[in-house]
Amino acid sequence: MELGRGHRVRIQILGGMESVAQHLAEAVFGEIMEAQRNGRGATLIVPVGPVDQFPILAKMINARKLSCHETVFINMDEYLTEDDRWIPQEHPLSFRGYMQRAFYDLIDPALAPPPENRVFPNPQNLGAIPQLIEAHGVVDACFGGIGINGHLAFNEPTEPGESCSLEEFAARPTRVLNLSRETRTINSVTVGGEISILPKRAVTVGMKEILASRRLRFYCNRPWQSAVVRRALHGPVTPECPASLLRLHADAVLTVAEYVAAPPDIRLR
Repeated sequence: MELGRGHRVRIQILGGMESVAQHLAEAVFGEIMEAQRNGRGATLIVPVGPVDQFPILAKMINARKLSCHETVFINMDEYLTEDDRWIPQEHPLSFRGYMQRAFYDLIDPALAPPPENRVFPNPQNLGAIPQLIEAHGVVDACFGGIGINGHLAFNEPTEPGESCSLEEFAARPTRVLNLSRETRTINSVTVGGEISILPKRAVTVGMKEILASRRLRFYCNRPWQSAVVRRALHGPVTPECPASLLRLHADAVLTVAEYVAAPPDIRLR
């Protein structure tokens, strides 16, 4: 079956990781430019993973001298300590720390967004992001990736035996939650497989905030995403695969590397 055939999620197939990162950076840049042409600042939900786009985006902003003073960057999620506070920004896995090093510190200070426009969901004030979005009217675009179990941001799928209708799942707001074993396992690949250092708790923007965005632009650049992309696009629309809810949105685009678009290579090796 052709990837994405039969529904309104539009599919774009690119080369490898570099082309996906470049495309994502250009898409975010385009949103900022479009909002400015309309006389306002963009409000964007952005991920940390995929990660390679942010240095590219910072370079584009500097080269074009694009002011981001009125742009609001809402990051999707952050890891938490056991007592539900952000892990320290100095922690090697902190998304806040990564964004500072790989994006904000690279932008010309005369062009960078002010600190109040560099937003992360706060476990101590879960209503802050919904209130911020309401104050700005709408999220122009939500960017992100897809987890191995289909999660969007850290909106984990329902567990076996958990009762949750599709409507209830789609309405889940910004919240604190336990990370699934699948998420912690695949994320441990980036730290040499040392799952013990992966936090067990996180705070995430909700499916409610994601699905209410004007545009959804999701990206997949990892070989292991080949199967979950197919579940999301061609399996049932269900809380058991949060990414399948992209198919309910009027303007969703999924951009994948060519090896993600290829069928999974299922064999012993």
